[in-house]
Amino acid sequence: MIFGGRVLSAFVLAIAMSSSAGAQDAKVAPQSRVEMQLSFAPLVKQTANAVVNVYAERVVERRSIFSGDPFFEEFFGQRMPNRSEKQSSLGSGVIVGRNGVIVTNNHVIEGADDIKVALADGREFPCKIVLKDDRLDLAVLKIQAGGPFDVVPIGDSDAVEVGDLVLAMGNPFGVGQTVTSGIVSALARNQISNGDFGFFIQTDAAINPGNSGGALINMNGELIGINTAIFSRGGGSNGVGFAIPANLVKVFVASAEGGGGSFIRPFVGATFEPVTSDIAEALGLDRARGALVTAVFPNGPAAHAGLKPGQVVTAVNGIAVEHPDALGYRLTTVGIGHEARMTISDHGKAHDITMKLERAPETEPRDERLIEGRNPFAGAIVANLSPRLAEELRMPTSSQGVVVAAVNRASPAARIGLAPKDIVRSVNGVTIDNSKTLESVVSEEASFWRVEIERDGQIIRQFFR
Repeated sequence: MIFGGRVLSAFVLAIAMSSSAGAQDAKVAPQSRVEMQLSFAPLVKQTANAVVNVYAERVVERRSIFSGDPFFEEFFGQRMPNRSEKQSSLGSGVIVGRNGVIVTNNHVIEGADDIKVALADGREFPCKIVLKDDRLDLAVLKIQAGGPFDVVPIGDSDAVEVGDLVLAMGNPFGVGQTVTSGIVSALARNQISNGDFGFFIQTDAAINPGNSGGALINMNGELIGINTAIFSRGGGSNGVGFAIPANLVKVFVASAEGGGGSFIRPFVGATFEPVTSDIAEALGLDRARGALVTAVFPNGPAAHAGLKPGQVVTAVNGIAVEHPDALGYRLTTVGIGHEARMTISDHGKAHDITMKLERAPETEPRDERLIEGRNPFAGAIVANLSPRLAEELRMPTSSQGVVVAAVNRASPAARIGLAPKDIVRSVNGVTIDNSKTLESVVSEEASFWRVEIERDGQIIRQFFR
């Protein structure tokens, strides 16, 4: 049957082939002119109302030019107070729960005081933030209204292959919902953002500003990624866009629905680095891929599983690992409390180990203390480092010592340049092994202070009077 120039019977046949049993051999290239005339319209109609526009507003205070000047504040301060104004940002989101659960990018709603979403059918609803994480650049919102709502089912991003057809849906430039098509250009891309996980689906479907948080959809109408970034010098789409894989989104949504206040990542208890061609040759690998174990911490999950320095992790649960970022992604999608089967290459010989994924432990009581008195550390909150506190502060989990957790503004500690994540190594020649020791040492009045701080792996020595 022919309608509007489209051969519907052929289109239905193609959709049936693509959604049957999920077999890889069901993916075929167009075989005829008829198949080249097929349309994405049924997929768009199926998913369009579950891809929403996200409007985020934040209140920004504009300081008066007289603010801070005692003379002008006394005479003009009441007449010229600080003014507040609203700033708006626009992005996209995807409804993944019939009760109104939405996934978007964290940077779309960061700092927002008021969030609304608009559906393709014109309805608008207020939303609240359920969970957000700037390292993953993901956020879960909840529509403040009764459902049910149309949804886009979350698919299996591990089944995605380079060359698969995809649709990118969102609201670029604020012009309204737009759909672009393309193919998956690459998988497991890293070094794209400053976040924790360098693991993205790359596509040539046009992604522009405003598409952030929108849906990357496969030919079964399933969500396989959240559009998150573009790669261009001019700020527009140059055929290289990136999406957060759906399997990570699935774990993040489950964490939000579980009621956790933050997204907890598995603690491995080891450090890794990429495998270069020289390392691959030295270790007897056929090619440069995997994550090289550089250190294993005592009594951690990696140590209990038998992981050792010099070994290379090449796969997790049978899925190849290309680099350390991919390993972090794979373990995160397995989830805390579950076991991961890791394939290890040890001088060219492969074997499997099983590692139970756990939350980072608090091996040392953090014993937070606010330093007071007449000393350079006054106004700093310090604590004993543990893998859990290091995770919270976004430091390497192997970090040890006494860390500056926070610094009060306008305090002596702030004036000398002390910053969060600084590790206090010694004061006046005394090694600082815990927060109690630091508080005791600085409580003694001294004519000068000799301080040794570790910052980003570098030792800084300073003298103060």
